Amino acid sequence: MGKAEAARRPGLRWTDWLFTALMLVLAVVCVFLGNWQMDRLAEKDALVAAVDQRLTSDPIAAPGASDWPALDLDQWNFQPVTLTGSYRYTQTVTVFTSLANARGRFSGPGYWVVTPFELDTGGTVFVNRGFVPQEYQEQAALGDLHGDDPGSVTIVGLFRPGEAVGFMAPEPNMSDRIEWVRSPERLAAMVDPALAPIAPFYVDLLAGGEGDLPQGGETVVSFTNNHFGYALTWYGFAIVAVVMLGFWLFRQRRAQRKTA
Repeated sequence: MGKAEAARRPGLRWTDWLFTALMLVLAVVCVFLGNWQMDRLAEKDALVAAVDQRLTSDPIAAPGASDWPALDLDQWNFQPVTLTGSYRYTQTVTVFTSLANARGRFSGPGYWVVTPFELDTGGTVFVNRGFVPQEYQEQAALGDLHGDDPGSVTIVGLFRPGEAVGFMAPEPNMSDRIEWVRSPERLAAMVDPALAPIAPFYVDLLAGGEGDLPQGGETVVSFTNNHFGYALTWYGFAIVAVVMLGFWLFRQRRAQRKTA
């Protein structure tokens, strides 16, 4: 092949180079996203390890009202805590749920029994006393599911950040004292304003006696962890982009040779 013939052979057009650059950028972005998901995986593994350590630790005093505005809720999540104060049973709110894989004898559709617990040091924490089947909702809402009022007591439970309120969450049923999410902000609107300030977290009671209602100890400890699968997906997209680009460039060069 002479030099003149080689010079006449058409090369890649500028649009071809632009497409090549875009595909390479796409591959780089996919690799970046895959690496980001691997970083998130490491963070999630560290979080799970920290929670496991908290769950087996001794209970500590829950943060007081003066600490609530600046409290890092995630750092306290699932920490066993103690609270000293008094239940306000007549202010109980029931939160609809459907309990699966129950540790106690009751499960299925029912309600969390959430009662304000007024701290001796000031402020109020909502305490999830446990689960009751649907037929006990009215008794729970009236504050009847307890024995004699013990007055000021010290209780032990698990610290939980409030649940997020999704845009599909129904409005609370004020007349029947039924809520749909364990959100301290929403629950606060259903109780006596004199109980303020309200903690930005709630506490799940531990399990009581066999067959007791409300049925405590039903805290679900789980974390969604799909980061490894997402990382593989992004890396796969990067490989596909490079392979497709290589195949396309091969076809382009082959077509040019035929027309040269």
